[in-house]
Amino acid sequence: MKEKTDKLITWCGLGVAVLCAVLSVIFAMNNGDTKELSAVKANGLFDATFYILLCLVAVSVIAIVAFLCVKLANRFREDKGYWKKFLGLVVAVVVVCVLAFVLSSGTDVSQALMEKHDVSEGTSKLIGAACIVVYILVIVAAVSIVYTEIAKSLKK
Repeated sequence: MKEKTDKLITWCGLGVAVLCAVLSVIFAMNNGDTKELSAVKANGLFDATFYILLCLVAVSVIAIVAFLCVKLANRFREDKGYWKKFLGLVVAVVVVCVLAFVLSSGTDVSQALMEKHDVSEGTSKLIGAACIVVYILVIVAAVSIVYTEIAKSLKK
């Protein structure tokens, strides 16, 4: 029964993802130059598509958070030592974020762009920190994948 439920949830999630992708493409194509898009905008389909997309994204985020909380609660209940691992992971993420903020220069956005969009130096520093966090996490993920595959092949 659990396997059927997991398959159903997976297929529903895939369907929502495909629908979001299609609606995102429709939304992104809004440049007003083509007659087809102006016809779509004229009959209100564009606005409906945008609000449906927002609702689907909200439902997806809520579902992800709910499933994460359920899985974490089950894991905490089953493995009493998981708290230490989980807190270690949270501390590691906080350290990476603080390190990225310290390394960010505050001049990550060009001066012309800052003036055009009314971006302060603090916001520019946050943008740079977010970029550095993404770089660090991508590198860590790549290294962990390579390490896992090498360790798997050496065990055989």
